Amino acid sequence: MFDRILLFIPIYRCEKQISRMLAKINSEHKYLLQEILVIDNQSPDATAKCAVDAAKGLQTRTGIPIKVLQNFVNVSLGGSHKVAFNYALNHGFDYVCILHGDDQGDIADLASALESKRYRELDFYLGARFMKESTLKGYSRFRIAGNYIFNFLFSLVTNNKIYDLGSGINIFKVSSIADQFYMRFPNRLTFNYYFTLYISAHHKRFEFFPHRWAENDQVSNVKLFSVVKEICLLLAKYGYYGKQLFAMLPDDDHAYKTRTLYASKISD
Repeated sequence: MFDRILLFIPIYRCEKQISRMLAKINSEHKYLLQEILVIDNQSPDATAKCAVDAAKGLQTRTGIPIKVLQNFVNVSLGGSHKVAFNYALNHGFDYVCILHGDDQGDIADLASALESKRYRELDFYLGARFMKESTLKGYSRFRIAGNYIFNFLFSLVTNNKIYDLGSGINIFKVSSIADQFYMRFPNRLTFNYYFTLYISAHHKRFEFFPHRWAENDQVSNVKLFSVVKEICLLLAKYGYYGKQLFAMLPDDDHAYKTRTLYASKISD
């Protein structure tokens, strides 16, 4: 069976990392990926230019079609997910994969997950930094402890074993997002938290797989305490309302529901 697979790479303020990250994609990956979509979220530095330059070399080197897009405005990580999901739906892909462009994750781990074909039995095959078989470098004990605490709390409220709430390596079956349920989620960094609660509440088939994750020269864009506050409030609301919470969300966090694609094309 042949799967049409789109690789989505979100980028923001990673001018130092995006070139070396794209350099790790080689001609062998051509047999797994039908297209690559890089989405810059209005980076204030040279991230977009570095991505365009690296993309030209990648396409020449591997033959994999690649587009670099730039959002009209900064719609945060969740908004870039919406761009990629809508693109996959509109262009007939069977699966959309996510690999962050800051070079913390490794394309080799995503390739291994795809080669296993396990994703075909699931709606979502999600990478996890905190499984026993995973390796994690460059994270403080404080951040690791915080992730384990939230993984435990989400496991408790969803009655599912949750190993990670925000991994940068994931595989999504496009038919399982065809109703665009994700359009109601905030565009903020908590997008993935809403996503996890939703797929648990609606009994979607999902599993986690371990992978490597390393933080070296990356720049964190997380406002830690505001994110923690929002996650705690989300857990409290979900604990009270359950799946009804999702019907209470606005149509779209930034009123972009009418836009099929948030981004403008800046390179082939």
